[in-house]
Amino acid sequence: MNARLKILQVTPWFHPSTRYGGIVETAYQLSRHAAAAGAAVRVLTTDADGPQSLSRDEMISIARAGNFEVTCCHRVARQSVSPGMLRRLASEARWADVIHLHAAYSFPTLPTMLAARLAGRPLVWMPHGALQRWSGTRRRSFKAIWESACKAAAPANLVIHVTSADEARQSQSRFPGATAAIIPNGVEIPASIPARARAAQLRLGYIGRLNEIKAIDNLIAACGLIRDRARVPFELRIAGTGEPAYEEFLRQKINALGIANQVTLAGEIRGAAKSDFFARSDVIVLPSHTENFGIVVAEALAHGLPVIASRGTPWQELATRACGLWVANDPQSLAGAIERIASMPLEEMGENGRRWMSERYSWQRVTDDLFDLYNRMITRSPGVTLAVAD
Repeated sequence: MNARLKILQVTPWFHPSTRYGGIVETAYQLSRHAAAAGAAVRVLTTDADGPQSLSRDEMISIARAGNFEVTCCHRVARQSVSPGMLRRLASEARWADVIHLHAAYSFPTLPTMLAARLAGRPLVWMPHGALQRWSGTRRRSFKAIWESACKAAAPANLVIHVTSADEARQSQSRFPGATAAIIPNGVEIPASIPARARAAQLRLGYIGRLNEIKAIDNLIAACGLIRDRARVPFELRIAGTGEPAYEEFLRQKINALGIANQVTLAGEIRGAAKSDFFARSDVIVLPSHTENFGIVVAEALAHGLPVIASRGTPWQELATRACGLWVANDPQSLAGAIERIASMPLEEMGENGRRWMSERYSWQRVTDDLFDLYNRMITRSPGVTLAVAD
């Protein structure tokens, strides 16, 4: 690896603002592991944390611990509008050998594309699944206009960083002729995991944003079906936060189905609390309508847990690798999958999944793939598109 490689990561949100989901975790881990591999890494971001602002001192402390730099610009409007970021972009782009841009329909996207173009720097754009569509996709007209602006602003040396074949297909359908590099997210592999004794009831878990795209309402409806059929004793803990109105919608649905004793909203968890959540679960469920990756699947498998994932996620190998089920996300299908997995060898399935994550999804391998991509772009070598993850 090139120890002198200078990487600028631009993201609207950054650690520790976990409310924004996988974007924050991915940008942080890529920064940390690229720095550990010998690169000089700078992060240009904002202090956005929902309606609040993050502590700049805390962000700088996190960056120093990871051996990279962070410039935290003040957010002055909703989401990530930041004049300070605009003022810094040109000089930061000239410093970098390669720019890695996160998110799609957010304030930094167009300015970063223009800065990369003017500075003549290669740009890796990671939209984190935002270019994918599902039946509930909103603001389609706005997004089409935004994408047209991106096409006009983007530098010639652009690669879209995607994490699955479906995301590559949908991204390239919106940006015809664009190159897509398929490099999955990495996952931390715990050195050891606690032994799990089967409880009297199946302990189901969901971790992630509370948003309609995640189809949590379908999972709750599935729990109602399981309760009515009385085939499998269970409990479901739903960890995460979202818009207050959507959280209330989920709470009302739980109460209407009469399953408040079995289904609970656990709120946001992180750090040791997240590890404890995994330790006290038997199966993790991700019922999303669409996902470009679904990092919680990789995290659960790394913690030795089987997973039920919907066909809106790119995890069809769960079944072939005997570590989970890949099913439709309607309530009937989810209920059937939960009842089926209850009689399967969960410990053995968890071991299979943990082995798979160690072999294919370690951050070391992901970092190696990204460095290869960066160096190919800098030298304009042919064959930049990487193979689909196996």
